[in-house]
Amino acid sequence: MPFSRFLVTGGAGFIGSHVVESLLADGARVTVIDDFNDYYDPAIKHRNVAGFVNDVELVRGDIRDPALVERLFARGKFDTVIHLAARAGVRPSILDPKSYVTTNIDGTFNLLDSCRHNEVKRFVFASSSSVYGINKKVPFAEDDAIPRTISPYAATKLACEQICSNYSYLFGMRVTCLRFFTVYGPRQRPDLAIAKFFAAIRNGQPIERYGDGETRRDYTYIADIVAGVRAAADFDETDFEIFNLGGSQTTSLSELIAAVEELVGKKAVIVQRPEQPGDVPQTFADVHKAKRLLDWEPQTPLQEGLAKYAEWALRQ
Repeated sequence: MPFSRFLVTGGAGFIGSHVVESLLADGARVTVIDDFNDYYDPAIKHRNVAGFVNDVELVRGDIRDPALVERLFARGKFDTVIHLAARAGVRPSILDPKSYVTTNIDGTFNLLDSCRHNEVKRFVFASSSSVYGINKKVPFAEDDAIPRTISPYAATKLACEQICSNYSYLFGMRVTCLRFFTVYGPRQRPDLAIAKFFAAIRNGQPIERYGDGETRRDYTYIADIVAGVRAAADFDETDFEIFNLGGSQTTSLSELIAAVEELVGKKAVIVQRPEQPGDVPQTFADVHKAKRLLDWEPQTPLQEGLAKYAEWALRQ
């Protein structure tokens, strides 16, 4: 590990900053590329990197720029790329699909092609549980048929998995695609449900509940995701695999709101909204494959993870 050179894309974001901290703690040399875009307040990303900004090479740039990416690889001599940068979110992708296609698909292609030409043999790609669409079989397994996705965001992630598979097969790269299931924890993006609910309920502001409250999600604590990313970066049994990383339990929207209410000590003021296009009725990860091949399984139950998030949020 002290001799490993990592490129972490999106390393100033929620998941990325936690991954970078883990790598640095083990003595890795890390380069971070992030464009600090205004999808949410860039000041949040600057706070995310404040603790390690002097310990990494921090490149402010856009993975959609092939010339920039190629220059970065030419001088970086990376052993491993952990690709977390993306336009995220189902609902925003419906409003602005083009930026999702250009960032997620074109950006991923630029990185893979630079890996190919610079002999970088390990590539970890952050995919999403959204690729499963309206999958009636639960829990979701990696070999489930996916006949259709229902949002541009999900479509881009599934397309990127296929491009990753191409590059692994054609050019001998070792690639792992990780389907993340609703990641939460300290430094969570402010647009995600747990962060929004906690802040609003704490401040006596209303929250929006879409649908009847019975949609279900498989929530995964950030430390478990980081452990899965690290295990995937070390995985060397096959050249290409897809893994679910999820908490492997489901929680309804109403149950989540009740849990946050209990932590905050206040009742939520709920504004009822109709179901949103692109939202799936439930997500639920089958993690047997990750357990078998990565020796990974979730360690943090939702109640424990929410308590850790609340402890962090109350300090902000």
